[in-house]
Amino acid sequence: MHYTLRQLEVFVAVAQHESVSHAARALAMSQSATSTALAELERQFDCQLLDRIGKRLKLNALGFQLLPKAVALLDRAEEVEELLRGQQGVGALDVGATLTIGNYLATLLISDFMQRYPGSRVRLAVRNTRHIIEGVRQHSLDLGLIEGQCDDDMIISQPWVEDELCVFCSPRHPLAGREHLELDQLLREDWIMREEGSGTRMTLEHAARHRRSRFNTLLELEHTEGIKRAVESGLGIGCVSRLALRDAFRRGSLVPLPTPELDLKRQFTFIWHRHKYLTTGVREFLRLCREMTAGAKRSDDIPLPPIP
Repeated sequence: MHYTLRQLEVFVAVAQHESVSHAARALAMSQSATSTALAELERQFDCQLLDRIGKRLKLNALGFQLLPKAVALLDRAEEVEELLRGQQGVGALDVGATLTIGNYLATLLISDFMQRYPGSRVRLAVRNTRHIIEGVRQHSLDLGLIEGQCDDDMIISQPWVEDELCVFCSPRHPLAGREHLELDQLLREDWIMREEGSGTRMTLEHAARHRRSRFNTLLELEHTEGIKRAVESGLGIGCVSRLALRDAFRRGSLVPLPTPELDLKRQFTFIWHRHKYLTTGVREFLRLCREMTAGAKRSDDIPLPPIP
């Protein structure tokens, strides 16, 4: 064998970070050692794997073909190492979750996973849908848990559990308690919205696509809890997952608004790269996810500890 796992590890890191210096920091190596390992890999096979475009290193056609195979080989090598150490081959797991899933489900799942596999190492990235899809595509994430659909041909999607958004307001808002509301009335209100690229924003805008009127966006926030607090304070109305609202509805600090003209149903979805080798850790984590939602028709039916 004319290459080493360290050379492949360097290649993958440079491909993901598009920079030798950033890859070196991620691998805790010197920049010169990182550059030498990559150059030696290319020299041994008389090939070039990355092209320099401006200040970034981008995969060329050969590098693009090699990346998923290198990642899969490194994943398998890590499983072998864990087995030899007597740790059941679970290894490291990089999970990406969108905000609703990350804040309300993923942390509980990871806690359960690490209790069952105490030798495991799990990293959780909580981002919007667009960033999670990109992380899976670039192999920086083993598994993504997203809200909505992913149409990327390089990514496999599997449905997890149904979710539904809900439009809501403060109990002191003029619309609170209304049994019927026209969509045009809602569109005239001040909205506290998620940012562009979030699954929640895409679902809401898709549901209202048949109207010419646009949402009157007063404020954009990246965090569900921030939206809830802004709506509680009377700044406007909002729309997030019922999963994120059930404790607030129970306390009465927020109230739902009727939206019969809007189809706000969506799906929580698992995603992984089409060429991804599913390690024991990934398979076990998927099993725990499905175990958590077994018997739940919708995300807000999942049995979870209440938030005081």
